[in-house]
Amino acid sequence: MDHNAFTSRRKFLKSVGLTGIVLAGTSATQIYASTLKRTKKNEQKKGMVYLFQGDSITDGNRGRTADPNHIMGHGYAFTIASRLGADYPEQEMVFYNRGISGNKVSDLAERWQKDTLDLKPDLLSILIGINDVNDTIQNKGGSVAQFEAVYTSILEQACAEFPKIIFVLCQPFILPVGTIKEKFDVWNRELYERQLIVKKLADRYNAVLVDFQMVMNKACLRAPAAYWIWDGIHPTVPGHEILAREWLLQVGKRIRF
Repeated sequence: MDHNAFTSRRKFLKSVGLTGIVLAGTSATQIYASTLKRTKKNEQKKGMVYLFQGDSITDGNRGRTADPNHIMGHGYAFTIASRLGADYPEQEMVFYNRGISGNKVSDLAERWQKDTLDLKPDLLSILIGINDVNDTIQNKGGSVAQFEAVYTSILEQACAEFPKIIFVLCQPFILPVGTIKEKFDVWNRELYERQLIVKKLADRYNAVLVDFQMVMNKACLRAPAAYWIWDGIHPTVPGHEILAREWLLQVGKRIRF
């Protein structure tokens, strides 16, 4: 980690009343601007398959049956699917949510064939990392190097299977609320390392990067952290809404809906 960069972000956030929160490097907008120079905007195709992968934040207590009332869960993935589906019904978009509560990147790898490749996604959105951080803090293993290696492996598999796939890599995030607040510096330090990896992989695979940490940090200028994330990790209803808005904003720069 660049210690000077880490320190400068800490000073900035202190100045706006968010002591301890560190932004995850360059903003998603800046990262995306560099990729636009070599990327044409993708046209939305009829029947495009959108797949959301991740942990409990993506899971959103989704149903495990085909019941359309609950199949997308109750979080940001639901909001994204409902808006795009309602606005563009003629496109016949297909949405899948395969987030599973408690998952780490290694868990994604174990179920990658069934829950990702077999679904043949045109766009694959991934939000993972917070449980990897928890394992490290609890001394249950899970190094930063392992996180990067496994994450790279599953992206490579998807690329090999679907050369034209669009990746949307979402950076994991926290806020100083609940038990997270008690060891926030430790959580933040470990998380920051994984945020950097997600950013690096987004650049390597020409993915859309969605900087959820930045979104949450900015939101705390408008309301207390607990308004957006009830336990430091899991968003509230308004928290999921701002995640969905940022996702749509960034993905909309790549796909012509």
